[in-house]
Amino acid sequence: MTRHNTPLIAVAHGSRDPRAATTVEALLRRVRRARPGLAVRAAYLDHSVPTLGQALKGLDEAVVLPLLLTAAFHSKVDIPTALHEAELGTPLRRVHYGPTLGPHPLLVRALERRLEEAGVLVGDPSTAVVLVSAGSSDPAANATIAAMARDWSAERGWWSVTPAYASAASPSPEQEVTRLLRSGAPRVVVAPYLLAPGYFSDKVRRATLAAGATSVADVLGDAPEVAAVLLERHHQALPVLAPR
Repeated sequence: MTRHNTPLIAVAHGSRDPRAATTVEALLRRVRRARPGLAVRAAYLDHSVPTLGQALKGLDEAVVLPLLLTAAFHSKVDIPTALHEAELGTPLRRVHYGPTLGPHPLLVRALERRLEEAGVLVGDPSTAVVLVSAGSSDPAANATIAAMARDWSAERGWWSVTPAYASAASPSPEQEVTRLLRSGAPRVVVAPYLLAPGYFSDKVRRATLAAGATSVADVLGDAPEVAAVLLERHHQALPVLAPR
């Protein structure tokens, strides 16, 4: 096995909604197709199996990547804790812990892909975009989403791009849709910065359409851009070997 093919363990939060695990597996199948010969396994913090310890079983070396879009409590505390517990039984195992998927420019391209699939013209100056994340109690994570919205707005010709949060922070997606319409935006669309379908994505869709959004894009799911970011993070997590 070359270092290029060090097994990849993608750790998702997990959900009671079976669509979430189905989406994770679809994404990892895309990663496998892009990199034949790379062993790719899923692991979950909750609600689904395998656990991180189970996914690492039998491996002497692995790259562990948070299948998360922003760095917050799960990537900073939960996964490192699970990793520490898994390593107690195999202290000689070499594990390389990489960064979260986002932020990354390719994820913005994935958001645009989903908007286009929903019939939205990317960069339309008469369209305001609400960028919706799950939200976090970590202010830095929410600030990351706000920065993404500012950068995306500056890059494209949208009416505006503004952040909203499905939980733990404000504004809520429906509040932001309402505010934009009242402020004169001709059209408001919603771009969920969510990896998989589930409670949040369903709630966001219902609430924002009721508030007057023209359309709501699908979650990122197994977009090819997400798979490309996962492979890039895998490469970044591997230590650089000094030349002989």
